[in-house]
Amino acid sequence: MAVSPGSGRLTPHSGSETTPTSSLRESKAPHLSVVYLDHCAQLSGGEIALARLVASWPGSDVHCQVVLGEHGLLEDLLTDSADVRVVPLPDSARQLRRAAVKPGIALLKSLWETARYVIRLASDLRRRSPDLVVTNSLKSALYGAVASRLAGVPVIWHQRDRVAPDYLPRSAVLLVRLAARLLPDGVIANSQTTLATLHLPVKAKGRPVTAVIGDPFERPGPARARQDGPLVVGMVGRLASWKGQDIFLRAFARAFPDGPETALVVGGALFGEDDYAASLPALASSLGLDGRVRFTGHVTDVGSYYGEMDVLVHASTVAEPFGQVVVEGMAEGIPVVAAAAGGPTEIITHDVDGILYPPSDVEALAAALRQLAEDPLRRQRIGAAGLLAAGRFAPAVIARETESAYRRVLERQRGRRTRRRPSSAGHE
Repeated sequence: MAVSPGSGRLTPHSGSETTPTSSLRESKAPHLSVVYLDHCAQLSGGEIALARLVASWPGSDVHCQVVLGEHGLLEDLLTDSADVRVVPLPDSARQLRRAAVKPGIALLKSLWETARYVIRLASDLRRRSPDLVVTNSLKSALYGAVASRLAGVPVIWHQRDRVAPDYLPRSAVLLVRLAARLLPDGVIANSQTTLATLHLPVKAKGRPVTAVIGDPFERPGPARARQDGPLVVGMVGRLASWKGQDIFLRAFARAFPDGPETALVVGGALFGEDDYAASLPALASSLGLDGRVRFTGHVTDVGSYYGEMDVLVHASTVAEPFGQVVVEGMAEGIPVVAAAAGGPTEIITHDVDGILYPPSDVEALAAALRQLAEDPLRRQRIGAAGLLAAGRFAPAVIARETESAYRRVLERQRGRRTRRRPSSAGHE
């Protein structure tokens, strides 16, 4: 199956209410006070993106506070850059899985506990009196938007998850899409793919301001030169069935049934995916890869492993909302081979700054790996082009675009308040 070139660069969503990401704030723009909300404090993709964005604000016109629904590693990661507070979200709400979002006692209990939490959070926001609230996860988008409305504070959904039936139960998809039309004043999506799943009307009164802004990559450390030796093909990310580590292992075994090439699988299970994680070493053994695959488990310093890789694989079996690992690999100058669905197709131009292949196609991925293994000059060319392309997601660039979106939302809110004021002229 042929793979067409990427659909183009990640650009602002078109439309009359879209934030122009190329516009810069005025030099004398007032300071912004922003409260970020997230129900989770685990280091998943969205939380890592939040930490990287928050780390960009010190010294800028944005002062941020973060309210988390639990204690965790994210709390420690944020403390140097922001005022962090934990307002514990009850377990019945915080641990409600996507598959459980359906009528029943568990859902009713979660809704009751969430309602109580919303009232508490609204009171907290009134005391803080920020200019803006920004939610960072699907759960915080729902409870945070209601709390912000009660507190009288404008709210932006920073949408990092696709709202689609292959990711959420249909009832949850309908709920989130309806809420997206009614609750947020603005929506920032990490890709066109993510924004499209909200099904927002193109032209409608009260439609939220929208912008498409990718996630920043972590500032790279000193360049790590690859040592001479056998080809190392790596994959980075949490171990989950939809992330496709099994697809990667099958493709690697087909591409290199014997020989010195090695595979490196970086990451661990996070959200009840331990059974899948435990199955991967057994799969590698059954494929005849004993001694040729290294599993790191959960790591905090992912960057140290990029320096070992000659090729980086992204193998998600469903459309990725964005693809932080794709950008990270490009920013390290590593040629990236990515599944051609969702965010990666907006980041990569096929055979220019990366390679795209049909999702879940083991043979296509194996063929791409064989071709790169046989052509060092092609690896070098694609890696160099990827390094240049990744500059669009540098922290300073993303921070500038994000601040512009925040100010656009606040400007429209001020305009609405001005229009609501009755004119006293002609009434004497």
